Amino acid sequence: MNAVQCKMARVALGWGTRDLARHTGVSPDTVARFERGEQLKDSTVAALRVTFEAAGIEFIPENGGGPGVRLAKRP
Repeated sequence: MNAVQCKMARVALGWGTRDLARHTGVSPDTVARFERGEQLKDSTVAALRVTFEAAGIEFIPENGGGPGVRLAKRP
């Protein structure tokens, strides 16, 4: 997950930086730093990704059109 995917996923869920921080257990400043392109610990990025995936976000790898996100289909 990169910074742009993080912001895209957050917006898709209708979450602000504080919402994502609360769900993940990190500070809102940490989320903002990541979305600005600053490096975070791998474990922090993994925690953000797990939070998004639990909320129904799928991450799309770069496949010629650039990486992205989408909402997962509900069963």
